[in-house]
Amino acid sequence: MTQASQPAGYAASGVDIGAGEAAVELIREHVARTGRPEVIGGIGGFAGLFDASKLASYRRPVLATSTDGVGTKVAIASRLGRYDTVGIDLVAMVADDLVACGAEPLFLTDYLVCGSVVPERVAAIVSGVADGCAMAGCALLGGETAEHPGHLGRDDFDLAGAATGVVEADELLGPDRVRPGDVVIAMASSGLHCNGFSLVRMVIDRAGLGLDAELPGLDKPLGEELLVPARIYARDCLSLARECDVHAYAHITGGGLAANLARVLPPDTTAVLDRGSWRPPAVFGILADRGPVDLDEMERVFNMGVGMAAVVAADDADRAVGLLTARGVPAWHVGQVIQAPGTRGTARLTGSHAG
Repeated sequence: MTQASQPAGYAASGVDIGAGEAAVELIREHVARTGRPEVIGGIGGFAGLFDASKLASYRRPVLATSTDGVGTKVAIASRLGRYDTVGIDLVAMVADDLVACGAEPLFLTDYLVCGSVVPERVAAIVSGVADGCAMAGCALLGGETAEHPGHLGRDDFDLAGAATGVVEADELLGPDRVRPGDVVIAMASSGLHCNGFSLVRMVIDRAGLGLDAELPGLDKPLGEELLVPARIYARDCLSLARECDVHAYAHITGGGLAANLARVLPPDTTAVLDRGSWRPPAVFGILADRGPVDLDEMERVFNMGVGMAAVVAADDADRAVGLLTARGVPAWHVGQVIQAPGTRGTARLTGSHAG
């Protein structure tokens, strides 16, 4: 019998249905520990179910939704064979976009696509998603694991997700609340978070740096530093908004601090930000030096040590810093909103970084 005349099957094409079923069984326990009282049933159905009637305490609930992925940070995870942290990154990227408008994250669904489904690897990735959901206070309501042989290499994967949150209509945060005189509070990032990894990979490859490289200023090998998961600010931001007069949040992702902060500023205002108020973590200096990458490009691509910014009333600024610090989130005054007639709402960095 010729190869062409042999019976065709899904397994022969590279898709292992049995491995997919085994992966589902391994992730059940991780999904279960993210449960909220509004969740109906468990995984395995065609859709996740959430009982919105249990949100009856809201007078006029507004639903918010966000979707994102981890980007090419997954390539670093694959190279290191470390899969249990990128799920945290996914939740951070999605849940912290929701909280920027004041919304409480309710539930998340994920999409994992692999070149080859290895149940233990799938379980490790989803365990990270579950960890992130627990940190953000949202349920992992469901998801999809797909196998794409021939499209992705056996060890390649990608991870994306979408989440839904809820906020009281008259408590929405954003440009409508921001006024000249407001203070901008910076919240420290845990490192690179998830943005700019195509540039990161280009720099380390051109510089001939191995992921096991031990570099001055880093307390762990380079690869481990790159995989440090993004800080999840959702609970901290929600708590701060309950205690202080918060007018807006900006999640600092692709585009950097200035561009993302500008998204929550009204026309005729500018946020003036002082680089001298903080010192970026060492990993940013390493990338800038080894690239080399100039400061403007660094600030357009990376968070430079600020993962979230809050715009608060001036008389609550010191209290806001204290509350965040008490919750374990390093925070500081980074700038102020001023009048700028004729602008569309902008932010600009001044001075030089501390240290």
